[in-house]
Amino acid sequence: MEPLAAQLVAVTLPGGGARGAYQAGALLAIAQLTRSAVLPFRVLTGSSAGAVNATYLAMHADDFLTATRELADLWTTLAPRRIFRTDARTLAKIAFAWLADLGFGAWVGTGRARALLDTSPLHDVVRSYFDSAALERHFAAGLVHGLGVTATNYESGLGITFFEGSETIRPWSRSMRAGVRTKLAASHVLASTAMPVFFPPVEICGRWYADGSLGLTTPLSPAIHMGARRIIAIAVRSASTAPWPKVTGRHPCPADTAGLLLNTVFADALGPDVERALRINQTLRLVPDSAIETQLTALRLLDVLVLRPSVDPATLVLHTLSRLPRGLRHLFRGLGASDDAGWDLLSYLGFDGAYTARLVELGYEDTTARATEIRAFLSGAQLPVRVTARGQGAFTHP
Repeated sequence: MEPLAAQLVAVTLPGGGARGAYQAGALLAIAQLTRSAVLPFRVLTGSSAGAVNATYLAMHADDFLTATRELADLWTTLAPRRIFRTDARTLAKIAFAWLADLGFGAWVGTGRARALLDTSPLHDVVRSYFDSAALERHFAAGLVHGLGVTATNYESGLGITFFEGSETIRPWSRSMRAGVRTKLAASHVLASTAMPVFFPPVEICGRWYADGSLGLTTPLSPAIHMGARRIIAIAVRSASTAPWPKVTGRHPCPADTAGLLLNTVFADALGPDVERALRINQTLRLVPDSAIETQLTALRLLDVLVLRPSVDPATLVLHTLSRLPRGLRHLFRGLGASDDAGWDLLSYLGFDGAYTARLVELGYEDTTARATEIRAFLSGAQLPVRVTARGQGAFTHP
């Protein structure tokens, strides 16, 4: 079998809006634990907020510690105005567009309303930091083997992973997902972050795309197709659900419905994916090594380390609403969000520095608590299988 030291290590970063701050804290902890001068992950994949984090790391692959510090600072100092246009004029224009479409569309036509929020500031931020020249340098130097960003095609519903990297990576096509080689640009990252209803869709080559988490039901898959055999996956949802608000027995408000929608969009598919990998791995252990080495089977061993929040991020959003700009606060209150409702919605869209700073801190603390395990994993050691904390398994080879 292939030596562990020779296997490509990947980081997989699923999406979750403002919850992506948790990943920044976890990555900073990994950088400080490993003291690695360069990026220890040669394969990076991400969707939604994870796509932002993955591309930022890839563009700074030659200085891992500085990159993670800057990424953590970016999330800690985040303000809503850097994500949405929050002025009253813009929000009123959006409101009237929805009113015209829903209330008078039968008489005046539709198509005015594109989304509930104007994310042009986010587009400016991503375009300002996206450095294609840096990516090219790191691909050529071998610091990054592959980078994949997933978005969901509006027409087909397919999860499309746009990737760039080594020529040894081949495009793939599987049920409801595909990998397409391209020269990555800011538009691919923005398409991956386009939460349906809340964020407007993004056009790429004449086709429209939404958040990558919608179409990516197997989040480990892109890294596998790009050659990784050891993957650290950083989830943004805890294993347990947040407790219900203080007011119980009430009818769900639109904010609760929107939170449910976003929980569905960002459904944690890592758990089932790792469980599937574990079952395949157990089967592979019954197969002779010679059959694997001679490629009589398309399966390969896969080692996965999953990091996830120790507490549900929705429990950390209390008082976030009161800190948002007046226009956004009015919108969310109109949907029914309060200190007692809409926690999930705010945990995804509450781009408030105090909240994201707490998520960065939580990611750092949770990851530091697993220091021994992480160091051993990145060094190539095989640890005992512990399904609740870390799954080992296999997945189909591209």
